[in-house]
Amino acid sequence: MASMAVQLLGFFLGLLGFSGTVVATVLPHWRSTAYVGSNIITATAYMKGLWMECVWHSTGIYQCELYRSLLALPRDLQSARALMVLSCVTSILAFVVSVMGMKCTRFARRSFIKSPLVVSGGICFICAGILCLVTVSWTTNDVIVEFYDPFLPSGMKYEIGLAVYLGYAAACLSLTGGLVLCWSSSGDRSESSLHRQRNQPSSPPPAFNNIHTPAPLYRPPEALKGNHYPSLCSLSSSGYRLNNYV
Repeated sequence: MASMAVQLLGFFLGLLGFSGTVVATVLPHWRSTAYVGSNIITATAYMKGLWMECVWHSTGIYQCELYRSLLALPRDLQSARALMVLSCVTSILAFVVSVMGMKCTRFARRSFIKSPLVVSGGICFICAGILCLVTVSWTTNDVIVEFYDPFLPSGMKYEIGLAVYLGYAAACLSLTGGLVLCWSSSGDRSESSLHRQRNQPSSPPPAFNNIHTPAPLYRPPEALKGNHYPSLCSLSSSGYRLNNYV
């Protein structure tokens, strides 16, 4: 029962991480306008994401425009797109595999395949968290390097957006959920191995092919006991002598 609760905890943590990864991938708040220098007082704010670029006006108008050309985008943005999409796909795979391997589901109940499925789901959640963590860390490094570049104008500098922080949180949740799932499955495998050792007999049964029963001793039948010829001693004892017949 405790193992089932641990599996549910790890699964829901991974599910929250997957939801955060999807939201962070879609939101355009990866980079926001940095209010530094002459850009402190401005009527517009720019935000850049993986799929679109948005502008917020002081009048309350919010406009977004999707990136029209994929090949015209910078390589770091293309790589971030690919990594985040791959992280979402890996999370979906982890979700499906974990559901099949959990104890509370009816799939392959009382089968040894349950534990490997949970481990596979946990590993997939860990891989998804690593992919998301690499993407947001890469974006954070680019933003910080560009922010402290003295040759870059103040109007072209950006700060870390809310989607990056959400990506960090989603990556941590996915990693934690995957580790919890793997840990719960390792406990189940140790218990099953101990149960097998207890049920295993101490000494193996003897092989029946190697047992040869000894052949019974030969005993003459009762009918042949009186048919043997008398010996010399018996003839002499009965009163007859051989000299009388020679």
